[in-house]
Amino acid sequence: MFALVDCNNFYVSCERVFDASLQGKPVVVLSNNDGCIISRSQEAKDLGIKMGEPYFKRRRWLAEQGVRVFSSNYTLYGDMSGRVMEVLSNFTPELEVYSVDEAFLRLDGFLQQDLLTYSQTIQETIGRGLGIPVCVGIAPSKTLAKMANHLAKKKRQQSGGVWIISTEEEREQALKDVSIGDVWGVGRQYAARLQAAGVQTAWDLTQRSSDWVRQHLGGVVGVRLLKELQGKPCVQTALLQDKKSIACTRSFGKPVQDLTQLQEAVATYATRAAEKLRRQKSAAGAVTVFIHTSRFAPVEQYFRSITLELPVATDSTLELVQLAVDGVKKIFRPDIQYAKAGVILTELVPVQSIQADLFQVPTVVEHKGLMKAVDHINQTWGSGTVVLAAAGGQQEWQMLKGMRSRRFTTHWNDLLWVRC
Repeated sequence: MFALVDCNNFYVSCERVFDASLQGKPVVVLSNNDGCIISRSQEAKDLGIKMGEPYFKRRRWLAEQGVRVFSSNYTLYGDMSGRVMEVLSNFTPELEVYSVDEAFLRLDGFLQQDLLTYSQTIQETIGRGLGIPVCVGIAPSKTLAKMANHLAKKKRQQSGGVWIISTEEEREQALKDVSIGDVWGVGRQYAARLQAAGVQTAWDLTQRSSDWVRQHLGGVVGVRLLKELQGKPCVQTALLQDKKSIACTRSFGKPVQDLTQLQEAVATYATRAAEKLRRQKSAAGAVTVFIHTSRFAPVEQYFRSITLELPVATDSTLELVQLAVDGVKKIFRPDIQYAKAGVILTELVPVQSIQADLFQVPTVVEHKGLMKAVDHINQTWGSGTVVLAAAGGQQEWQMLKGMRSRRFTTHWNDLLWVRC
């Protein structure tokens, strides 16, 4: 059996943990640069606010409706996500973090327990300890667990946020209650194609033969989905693995045309990527840098990228930043207003497996003490406490985030004050 634990309206829920006045009020959280709505409270959904709506089109209406609006606070959300996953790891030896707000739990050996009580204990533990509401779906396969979680949310008053599919009758009823477009792994185009062929629900799909599904739903992938819906697990739990590439990309708060500012941004992104690299104890053998204009601006469209390889893989911020700054200089054009830039670290290898150069000490060894000290300071006093001069000081290109809440759990100056 598999359980899928999904945090409800996660970004909004994180904001509500530290601001009780938001309870029961319509709340939305915006994407980078305050672009689109990416998280909505149930009250906001009830007002008809759609996911992905551009904020500038709805700004006045949202104010008139009394909707509280927040810029994205990924530092807070990432920390709260880590805490949720840490709690969930106490409930199973096999945990797969599927996204920032959901995870699969493998429940082999738990069949003797009352699964309803088990799920309610998860809800109570996370709710009491972190203040984040969650829904739990349990089923014999991961696709059915996703479906059970969908039903737990859709029928929350009836389910209490828990839905269990453990019998053939429960599986059949669940398949009939879920439209084909809401099945995990069925995209919009496939859903339209299946509906045109008379497949309206998940149950309808299970009534088709494997050959028919292979022909109409992506070959082997479609057959695997069919077996999952039949309660035969095909998608195994993928335990946490090191990433094959690490990226840091951001849109600018305003167009950037100056090379120095562009290099500051790229240096900042390379620094963030290097921190993630050291966190998983890896080293990078290549650095890719890209810059481009806005797709929506009435100007010449320009997109360029460059990949620079290292003779010896490294995790040193000093070397990775230097390479990124050199790379952006090679693809920079002075007559362009840039809207976004990014740094991607690839060809990752474990630090202990670096193929060293015969004639020089690898920077991963040479800079080890310095990088450890910098990481310790930034982890203790907050990200960005110690940075390279190449990252600049004013950083006028930073993303728009005028409505961002405080970083309550990761910055000393943002901690809550309690007066008694």
